[in-house]
Parts: sequence; C-alpha cells; structure tokens
Amino acid sequence: MSWEEAVPVTETRHLPPDPKLMETIGLNHAFETAVADLVDNSVDAGADRVLIRFLRDDDRLAALCVVDDGRGMDDETIDQAMTVGGRRAYEDRDLGHFGVGLKAASLGQADSLVVLSRAAACEAVGRRWLIHKATNGFDCDVIDGAFATAEVDRRWEFLSVTTGTIVRWDGVRSFPSSKRPEVVERYLEDTVLRVRQHLGLVFHRILEKGQLVIGVDVEDISLGETGPPFLVEPIDPFGYLRAGRSGYPKTLTAHMGDRPIDLHCHIWPGRSQLPGFKLLGATAEARQGFYFYRHDRLLQAGGWNGVAHPERHLQLARIAVDIDDSMASMFVMNPEKTRVETRTSFAASVEVARGPGDFSLVAYLHDATQTFKASRKRTRTRPRVIPPGRGLAPKVRKTIGVELDFVPGEDPLDIRWADFTDDSFFEVDREEHVLWLNKAYRWAVIGERDASLNDAPLVKALLYLLMEDLFRGAYLGAKDKDQIELWQAVLTAAARSEQE
Repeated sequence: MSWEEAVPVTETRHLPPDPKLMETIGLNHAFETAVADLVDNSVDAGADRVLIRFLRDDDRLAALCVVDDGRGMDDETIDQAMTVGGRRAYEDRDLGHFGVGLKAASLGQADSLVVLSRAAACEAVGRRWLIHKATNGFDCDVIDGAFATAEVDRRWEFLSVTTGTIVRWDGVRSFPSSKRPEVVERYLEDTVLRVRQHLGLVFHRILEKGQLVIGVDVEDISLGETGPPFLVEPIDPFGYLRAGRSGYPKTLTAHMGDRPIDLHCHIWPGRSQLPGFKLLGATAEARQGFYFYRHDRLLQAGGWNGVAHPERHLQLARIAVDIDDSMASMFVMNPEKTRVETRTSFAASVEVARGPGDFSLVAYLHDATQTFKASRKRTRTRPRVIPPGRGLAPKVRKTIGVELDFVPGEDPLDIRWADFTDDSFFEVDREEHVLWLNKAYRWAVIGERDASLNDAPLVKALLYLLMEDLFRGAYLGAKDKDQIELWQAVLTAAARSEQE
C-alpha cells in the first residue's frame, strides 16, 4: 500500500475528558510545592502579603488556608479560575502558566477546595470543588455570599483582606490521623519548617526585593487563639559572602539556534554552613548543577540536565539560568514547577559555550573540583576516634569515616537499646564497647517511627560524638566519671520530659 500524505476524515466527535481525571491531577505535588503553587497565584494577583494558616481544633488539624491581599476576583473571574484547564490571559511576568495549578495543587492534597474572594467594588464570592463530586462530573458548588463575606472579613491578623483571596483545604490527606497531641505538634513543627524553607528558596528573589511578605501561623479554633506568625526568610542558593574561587562568578554564553543564553557559573566556598548552601537537607549531589528561574521564581534547584554527572567533588558548582516563555521550544517546566526539561541540544550547546578569556564548561568544572579539594585539607589535626559500629545508621558511619581518622586496632563502638533495671538513660560498657540506651525511652526518642537496629540516628550520632572518648584509654578518670554523672542526670531528665 502506497503512502498517503492526506488523512481522510469522515466526521468530528466531541470527546470531553472523563471526570475521573480529577483523581489524578496534582499527585506529583509534595505538600510544600502545592502551597508554593498557590503563592504563585497570589503573586500574580499583586499581593503584598500572603498568610499560610494551619487551623487546629484541639488535637486535630482541621484545615489549611492560604490568604492574600491581592486584587481578588469577581463572579466571572472566579468561575474561570475554578475551571479545570481554564487559562486566563497571562501577563508577561505572571508565574501562572498551565491553567491547572490551583486545582491540581489543591485536589492533589485535599478532599475539598474552597476559594473565597473579593475584588474592588464587588461582593465577596466563593466556589467549592469536592473531590468525590468532581470525579463524577465537573460540577462546582457556589458558596453562599454571606459566608464568603464573613470569611473574607475574618480576623487574619497578618493581613487585611480589603480585596484578596482565601484558598481553603479541608480533608488534607497528609494531616495526621492520630489525636495524640505530641503527634500533631511534631507534624506542625516539621511541616511549618519545610514550607517556610521551600517558599524561602523558590521565592527568594521576590522576597529579597521586598515585593512580597509571607507568614505562616497556627490558629487553635477551639480556643480562639492564634500563635505569632513565622516569617518566610529568603534562602538564596547563591548567597555566599565570598566566592569559593577568585574571579567568580563567571558567565558562559551558550547558543541554541540564534538564541544566546547566559549561564552564570558560581563556585561556593567549601564547608559552608549557610542555609543557602544546605538547601533543605538535600544531598551534595542534589544541590549542584543548574538553577533555572522564570520571572525570578526558582523552578529547579540543582541537577545537571545531561551536561555533567553529579559527583561529590562538584558539590560547590552551581549555575543560574533565567528563562522565559519565549524559550518554550528549548525549556519546558513541569506542572509542579519543580523541574525544567531541556531539549537534547542543550547539553551540546553548553559544552561548546564560551565566556571571557576562552572560559569554558571544562574549565569551570575543573575550577570547582580544585576548590572542593582544597577545602577538604584540614587546617588542624583532629583527634583519632574509635570507629562507629552497630546501631548507627550507615550514612552516619560513612560520614564519620570521611571526617575523622580511626584509632588503629580499636573495636567499633556500638550503640544499642536494652532493658534497664532503673530509670537511667544510658550505661557505659567499656568492656564490651557498647553504649547501652534504656529501652523504656525508645518511643519517646523515635516517636511513631518503626524501631530498628539503626533507629534514632540523630540522637545516637550526638551521643557518639559526646561519649566516644570515654571508651579510649585504660581506665576512667575522676573527671570522666563526673562527666558521666552530669550527662546521666541531664539526659535522663530530658527523656522523662519527652514522656510527659
């Protein structure tokens, strides 16, 4: 059969999407990236302030609200915003792009999405998506106007919603189901910190310019009390005080077709403890590489996009790249705005890119490697230690081995749990080279995590660093014994407090 260039058509049929697709949107969002997507909308609405509020009802987390003092929406605009795939007319500097962010971010996290808003010279309006209704048909609830007005006029402390928008999540699936206060407290502590760090990173340029202030707080609706807001501080992934190598940052200019693209190459100083280098506890391999920005909003924090392989010795290397929608043929961001896909020609273009003085990618990676190696040379001799043994997590043992030299011929120091006959927190067993921990306090230390040989890695690492030298030498001196008594008293009191 010969090739036919023209494809014959007999008719056209309208095939609307199956409502079941609502079950899948937003599933790739983490909690903090979903919240960031809502903040994008607030920025596009011209907000000066954004509040992320966790609503707590006694020992239960009830809802999450993201509130802004932007332009707000009228009846027509809110319908457009709540339409799945509804794409408004984006301005040149808008952070929105796909028309699904609000719905995907919210319904990927919660069973109910409520949006309440008020525009200038308009009455407050509201809409609601319920996931169980949305999956049976695209039917969106209209919220009572009086309720919408009351919520918009509610006391938000951090901001005043003369005009603005409230996004409310009910039935948040990541909220703890346990009613134990300590579980809720730990969740809030961890999640508030994670949200603040993520927002501080992705919006750091916007925050640094003073264009936006973001706060996070917790309201106890059963008591009618709200805690003080935690401000989101900018975390600049290029915010070192002094470059790790003289002459940096340097710029490479790559060409993709006729389009020049500037690659701003940075080298961090070694062993930095700044938040901008640590980045949410990410590994050294994850932090290196490209940082793509769109309209000053960070889309990707690290990763080489096929240009290089992540290596420990390249951990000081970071490249800032600004892209915009005119580069859509070269760069595509994912819907969650956490990663940028580059075309296959990108790596080739970067490899032949050049900067002043014939500066190249190869030269940059070499400089970054040499800077890292120089930073690892110790300025003073650290004491040798007994090697860590069973009970400490493999990553902890590996890091101790990288940072410290071991005493030759010494058996490893184990840290293990055991049943005690008294309420002391630990016991030093020099003969067996074991630091025993009282199993009665195990759950106070690890919480709801599963018990295992290598559990409580943070506590065990701290105890190792604190007590390792007690296992060296022929005997314990009077000073050592006094230290043990001091540590025993304080740590036992702390462990008891955890159980209260």
